[in-house]
Amino acid sequence: MKINRIRVRELVRKEFIQLFRDKKVRPILIVAPIIQILIFGYVVNYDIRDIRMALLDQAQTRESRLIADTFRGNGIFRITHVLRYDREIEPLMIRGDIDLALKIGPDLSDRIRKGKSAAVQIIVDGSMSNMAAVRVAYTAAVLQNINGSLIRELHPRDLHYDRIDPRIRAWYNPNHDSQYFFVPGIVAVIIMVIALLLTSIAIIKEKEMGTMEQLIVTPLTPIEFILGKSIPYILISLGQMIVVTVFAVLWFRIPMEGSAAWLFLASCLFLLSMLGIGLFISTVSSTQQQAVMTTFFFLLPFFMLSGFVFPIANMPVLAQWLTYLNPMRYFLVIIRGIFLKGVGPEVLWPQYLALTLLGLAVFSGAIGFFRKRLD
Repeated sequence: MKINRIRVRELVRKEFIQLFRDKKVRPILIVAPIIQILIFGYVVNYDIRDIRMALLDQAQTRESRLIADTFRGNGIFRITHVLRYDREIEPLMIRGDIDLALKIGPDLSDRIRKGKSAAVQIIVDGSMSNMAAVRVAYTAAVLQNINGSLIRELHPRDLHYDRIDPRIRAWYNPNHDSQYFFVPGIVAVIIMVIALLLTSIAIIKEKEMGTMEQLIVTPLTPIEFILGKSIPYILISLGQMIVVTVFAVLWFRIPMEGSAAWLFLASCLFLLSMLGIGLFISTVSSTQQQAVMTTFFFLLPFFMLSGFVFPIANMPVLAQWLTYLNPMRYFLVIIRGIFLKGVGPEVLWPQYLALTLLGLAVFSGAIGFFRKRLD
């Protein structure tokens, strides 16, 4: 079927005029991407820089004071409460005044000097399990350093023995910064939200304004109508992707190790799926409110099953299988591979292939369904 470029161009121009004339839409197009990247860059953060600690020292000896001083000088821990009794811990934990409590038993020094194990109890707020695990790991690391200091003090002789000595080096994110994980992913989130939301209400607006019938009786073919409605949102989504990428690199100093051209191609393939789903929502919905509610029905599963926050390997087997139908899963792998690892299609070709197949299937199906509804 031959496509008339002039008709498509004029419909695209009309769509842009109508889109930017709506004052409610402008903030979504311009302000929302900046706000989202700032939120994900600064607020959504797993890095722990301040741990509020309560200390219960029942020993009151040189060794127990060494433990307290080590935590005070650590830079991450902050001893906010020095307690005298066990019963004081729970009210502080319930009110959220402390993140963990360290209890040093009265026999600590005696057991250390006799060469026995000395228990130090760590009581942590487990209501946020992931944060609790990190805090416990930090506490255990500090106690391990104290162990080394005490051993060298009690046994000043130079002891030589073979042991497993781990030398840890993290590639691609040496300092384990959460920004390196979240900020590149916001590119996928913004494209998904904008493409789904705006495309899903594009055709509904024509129906509610009473202009749908006028467009149908024009020489526009269904394919030309779909192209004219889709191209503006493709350009807007790609423009926002470029803005967010530049912002991530220049503002948050996220390394861009790979090729921007391959990132652009992946964004186009990802858009195929998002526009197809948005077109399907717009076809089956009767009002803009219904289209928006249906859009959010798709957004949450896409977000949760993408690996953006929760590792796919930790999901139930059924959920892991469902992630293969989620285009965002593949797009996130591509984004982080290009940003942090500097890899290209020689490594990421399975993700590019999956995005291509999903995009063609979803967009073709949406076009076919839409043409059937028009007929």
